[in-house]
Amino acid sequence: MFIVNDRSIDPAAEVAPAAARLADPEAHRIALHLKDTAAMLATILRLRDAGAGVFPIHPDMPAELARAMAGRAGCDLFLGDDGIETLPGAGAPVAGRLVHLSSGTTGHPKVIARPWESIETEIASYVAAFTVPDGMTPVIACPITHSYGLIPGVMVGQRRGQVPVVLDTLNPKYILRRLAEIEAPILYTSPAMLHTLACLTPPDRPIHAAMTSGTTLPQSWFQRIRARTGQLFQQYGCSEAGCVAINPALEAASEIGHPLPHFDVAAGDAAESPAEIVAETATPDGPLRIASSDLGWRRKDGMLVFVARMDDMINVAGLNVYPQEVEQTALSLTGIDDALAFRIEDPLAGARVGLIYQGGEVEPDAIRGWCRERLAGFQQPAMVRRVEAIPRQANGKVNRREVSARFARAAEAVAVDL
Repeated sequence: MFIVNDRSIDPAAEVAPAAARLADPEAHRIALHLKDTAAMLATILRLRDAGAGVFPIHPDMPAELARAMAGRAGCDLFLGDDGIETLPGAGAPVAGRLVHLSSGTTGHPKVIARPWESIETEIASYVAAFTVPDGMTPVIACPITHSYGLIPGVMVGQRRGQVPVVLDTLNPKYILRRLAEIEAPILYTSPAMLHTLACLTPPDRPIHAAMTSGTTLPQSWFQRIRARTGQLFQQYGCSEAGCVAINPALEAASEIGHPLPHFDVAAGDAAESPAEIVAETATPDGPLRIASSDLGWRRKDGMLVFVARMDDMINVAGLNVYPQEVEQTALSLTGIDDALAFRIEDPLAGARVGLIYQGGEVEPDAIRGWCRERLAGFQQPAMVRRVEAIPRQANGKVNRREVSARFARAAEAVAVDL
């Protein structure tokens, strides 16, 4: 059983008829493009149990684009609202996997196909290591076509014996109303939606519990969300391996979690010497090694602490500057609501720090003075500019390269002595 919005669903009654009639689903990799959330989820679960390959596609994706995506993902069948069709030119599919497309480093779609056995390992490890939500009802306010909503949200909830509640609306007031109607909910949603909900939540009626994932929360968002959430959790992972680590009591956005027991995770051994976070685990296809391109370190208690994306680090005359350190310093000045540090070109040092901020009446010179007292010379922002809003993506992430291209001009930088 599961619930969609306020409707209880019997999965057996909602499976897409074409999927129910398949004689040998385990021989196929099937793209699902269904508008109805209940039918989509019921069909995913039915095909998983049958050992089929499943590629869920968001219902808002245009049909022709969805078919093209299905072809790239190695699907031989396309199941939409009008029935099932064979995709032309499809080879012998590798079934028994959950499939999705993820943007690779070149920007070209990358096919991620995880064996159902690996997902079962993830679910068992997740439930065993993260026991705080035992007894909580998972409320999934994010797409079930994405692994985050489907695996930790729906499948983990079912493994705990709960009836997941899937909300297929982006209306924050409706989400808050449903949370208020459910005893002890744990909310799975995007950082951006969680931030919106926190802004609308009265201080005396906080969200019972919430999980965040996908990116470390911007400090301004974290403070607001933490103040409006009874229990706040964070999970860290990647498309190829699923959830790698969970923080069961999030008190600092950078503390991304304790690794799940089926992973070996390496990182730096101190805040002063971070290293790339690398996760390794066994899969039915052999050992899987994930180099994250994230810099981090492990505390003595095992907590994994995020420092920066490797390509966000700013090398100033051979000295490393981590943008988060500059941002945290700026945010500690009263009146600063949000801040973002990034790389700007410098003919002498190679690079310097640029800083944009939201801050009402705070002048750039006030920030320069504040940073001068609290940061080393090479960490000082060479350009400081106030903006109406920090340019963030819908999930709260920022693209520092785009920000640098937009705001940074070497001629505009104010010289700062090293």
